[in-house]
This record gives sequence, structure tokens and C-alpha cells, in this order.
Amino acid sequence: MLSRTASELYWMARHIERAENTARMLDITSQLSLLPYRQMEPGQSWAEPWAIPLITTGLATDYYARYSELSAESVLNFLVSDRSNPSSIAACMNAARESGRAVRGSISQEMYEDLNLTWLELQSRMERIQADGTSEFFDWVKRRSHLFRGATFGTMLRDEGYSFIRLGTFMERADNTARIVDVKYYTLLPSLDDVGGAVDYYQWSALLRSVSAFEAYRKIYRDTITPVRVAELLILRDDMPRSLHACMNEIYDILKRLCEADSLEPERLAGEIHAQLHYGRTEQIFTTGLHEYLMAFLDKTSQLGQEINDHFLVPSLG
Repeated sequence: MLSRTASELYWMARHIERAENTARMLDITSQLSLLPYRQMEPGQSWAEPWAIPLITTGLATDYYARYSELSAESVLNFLVSDRSNPSSIAACMNAARESGRAVRGSISQEMYEDLNLTWLELQSRMERIQADGTSEFFDWVKRRSHLFRGATFGTMLRDEGYSFIRLGTFMERADNTARIVDVKYYTLLPSLDDVGGAVDYYQWSALLRSVSAFEAYRKIYRDTITPVRVAELLILRDDMPRSLHACMNEIYDILKRLCEADSLEPERLAGEIHAQLHYGRTEQIFTTGLHEYLMAFLDKTSQLGQEINDHFLVPSLG
């Protein structure tokens, strides 16, 4: 497959996944902003909720270059409709559509029609956000992402192009889950001394809901939500679709199929990350430090992304 085609397919999938992840984070942030976030217990201080999506996405510096103050309206504008922000929902959907247009012959008709319809409908949806409500808009973004993945799974030939689409999806998802767990963990539970102590139920349930894991948590653990179990579910369990382990299962399997004798470094690095998750234990993660563990994971996946780019793709489109 031509590297240009592989690159367009890979980044098309990453942009769709990024738009969905941004919608998830903003939806939960909107709900959290309605709850008290002032100092709740001695020694515990709670972050302003609207700072969380900026920190999670690593866009705080870019935000303050455009806006002087932190407000819900400004954050929503920056992360939803600001086309100058390449990670906004509008910019991601536009980039995905343009990638789909560039490789129209490599994807199914249903996939392209879905991308096109999503972009066209997005314009009117953004104009009606205030009237319809933010939750309705974010639910729509998530549904469109689900529809695109469904069309991909149901209609696309299982060739190299399909593999690059799946690879882009899970690379973006793994990065997002790691950032959410890290930022939310230190926002909700600032001190390691508090691990295992009493935490606010609604705050932790919001973290789980942001990655569609609340029902899975209740089904598996049937008990109070605790940081240790949340970390286990979203990092080590491979039956949780958005966990780091589940994402790396997919990434490693895809790279084993794509890599040849002269391009084994991405497979080797993916195998190293996968082994750490496959054989890891929650106790080891907290002994290392959850923040340190997740930062090491993000560094490794960033390195893996660069290897994928160097071996398979044209210079990054994202």
C-alpha cells in the first residue's frame, strides 16, 4: 500500500476517535461543573472542572494564547468549533472528511457517505448547541463515531487499509484513556496517601462514564468505586474495550501482520508495551506510582507512533 494512502486512512481513524474522545470529556466536564468542587476535606482541593479537558488534551498553553480567562463558553468554543485548534471536534471531523475524500477508492461508499453526512450535519448542530443542549450535541458526536466504526467493520475489505484504520483508532484511544486516568486521578485524589480512602462517588463514576466503563465496573466489582480498582479496570483488564491492555492487544496484533523483515521495530516496541500490560499487576503500578507509570506508557506510545510514521506513513497529518 502507498504510504500516502496508509497515512490518510490512519489519520482519518485517529481524527474520528479524537472527536469522540473530546465529546466524551466535555460532556462529563459539563456534568462535573454542576457539582461542588471547592475544598471538600482538610488537605484536599478540587480543580476547576473546565481546566480538566485542557490539561487532559495537552492544549492548555494553546487555549491561553487565545483566551485570557477560563470559562465554560470559551473552553467549549475552543474544543468544539474553533477550526484553528486542530484538535477541536470541528477540525477533527473536517480532517477526517478530507482524508476520506483523498482515499475514496480505498474505503467503502457507506464509509465516505457517513463522513460526508457527519460533516454537513455538524454545521447545523454547532449552531444549535445552546438551544438543543450540550449533552445532546456530544451524544450526537459519539453516535456518529459509532456509526462510522460500524460502517467500517461491516463493509470494508479486510486488507491493509482496514488494518491502518484500526491501528489509528486504537493508538488514539490508548493515548486518550491514559491521559484521562492520569489527569482525573490527580484532580480527584491529589495525595497518594489518600489511595484507598473515601472518595466522592459521583466524581469517580464520572471518570468511568467518560470512557463508557461505569456499567462494566459495577458488573465486575459490585462494590464501592475505588482508585485501585478503577486503575485495574482501565489499565490491565483486556476485556474492557477502552483499557490500555485491550488497545495494545489490537495494536500488537495489527503490527504483527503489517511488519516485514525490514520494519520490525514497530512490532518489537508494541510487543514490549503489550508484555508490560499483559503481565503487569495493580500492586506494581501503585508501587511505581500511577502518574509515573502512565507517563512512561505515554512516552512509549509516542515513540511507537513515531516508529509507525517512519516505517509506514508520510510525514504526520495529525
